[in-house]
Amino acid sequence: MAAELDKMILDHQRVKGTTQLVRATSGNMMLHRNLGNLNAGVPGASARSSLERNPANKPANERKATNGYAFSGLGNIVKEPRAPPASSELCRALSHRTDPEKLKEMGNEEYREGHYAEAVALYDQAIMVDPTRPAYWSNKAAALAALGRLIEAVGDCREAVRIDPSYGRAHHRLGGLYLRLGEPDKAIHHFKQSANDSTGADVSRAQSVKSRVAKCGDARKLRNWITVLQESQAAVADGADCAPQVMALQAEALVKLSRHDEADAVLGGAPRFGVDESTKFFGTVAHAYVLMIRAQVDMAAGRFEDAVATAQTACQLDPSNREIANVHRRAKVVASARQRGNDLFKASRFAEACAAYGEGLDRETGNAVLLCNRAACHARLARYEKAVEDCNGALAMRPAYSKARLRRADCNVKLERWEASLRDYQVLIQELPENEDVKKALSEVEAKLRSQRNGGIASRSQQLL
Repeated sequence: MAAELDKMILDHQRVKGTTQLVRATSGNMMLHRNLGNLNAGVPGASARSSLERNPANKPANERKATNGYAFSGLGNIVKEPRAPPASSELCRALSHRTDPEKLKEMGNEEYREGHYAEAVALYDQAIMVDPTRPAYWSNKAAALAALGRLIEAVGDCREAVRIDPSYGRAHHRLGGLYLRLGEPDKAIHHFKQSANDSTGADVSRAQSVKSRVAKCGDARKLRNWITVLQESQAAVADGADCAPQVMALQAEALVKLSRHDEADAVLGGAPRFGVDESTKFFGTVAHAYVLMIRAQVDMAAGRFEDAVATAQTACQLDPSNREIANVHRRAKVVASARQRGNDLFKASRFAEACAAYGEGLDRETGNAVLLCNRAACHARLARYEKAVEDCNGALAMRPAYSKARLRRADCNVKLERWEASLRDYQVLIQELPENEDVKKALSEVEAKLRSQRNGGIASRSQQLL
């Protein structure tokens, strides 16, 4: 078994850069790109397995990379192995016989090729063999950061500087992680500890983020949402691109400015950390604020049940916060009104459904989903003008809301406003190019307009005669 493991290392060195299987036999079922699976069952292992810390408890090839980073799966390509040895035996053999430097070099190769999950698994194995080498922890942190697992990366970088407080590269990496997560004071501290690796520009960027976040706080108190938006966007540009609080400030400003689609896009692109993980890292109050804003964005997007659940979690984290309590109460009222309206609509009680949606709009003015639902009630009651007004309001909040645009186009057809309807259908055919109903409706409206124009020409000709 030990000979097989040594052979695996040699084979990998011969085929540098390949992503194929290095060696797999009935005596050695360890894959070059699946080394992380060997963490299980190692007695006394001091390294933390990155795969065991997968929050979704899924195989790596089923997880999606966050924050736009590349991700390569760890799928096991060997099928039905014959008499595979116990994983614990392989782990013991690996721990005793494999040089951790070779594992680090293999991890470096995987990292350079963009196979970050495989690199993490290899660095984990090197740490298992020798946990006293700070470079192993620092390199693993780099791979975790590339996967968007920034808080885990911070923990490994901190371990590297604990082992060697003078390790400049780890301090620099740690400073960069803290900056991305919106912790500028800690970033500045670690940048200054890595004099040879950091530059004055690194410290300046961290100081800029600190200043911009402070300006956001002041502008928020004054309800100056334009300034909050500008400063939070600038903070992201300065390096705080994964900072939940900064992203939340940006999303809150967009919601207050009635730019709901943009707010949803901002939070949709932000990294999501677990409640316990975020509370421990950022603090209870800070994480509760992020959840409160996420609840408001969920409401604006029509995810009412999600909004209620998220606001409730925020209340539990910061029970004395009146603003969070108000958001929670409002979310419950709006969710209830939407559900009641839906039930009445299904029962063809359109006037009552219209009133129910109106109650929700009393608490959440300008909610695009409630406006669109109320427009449907107006349309069923042949109140097409009112339906168009509600659709106008919904599209003002969410310009890409296809359902509201489709409903407005249909109501304008009923009102014989062919040109207004044509404009909406021309937008819809770009958004929904395969939708047969839209194609048909567009064709019919174009035919009506041609007929109308031709009729006008004929009428003018008769007058001339």
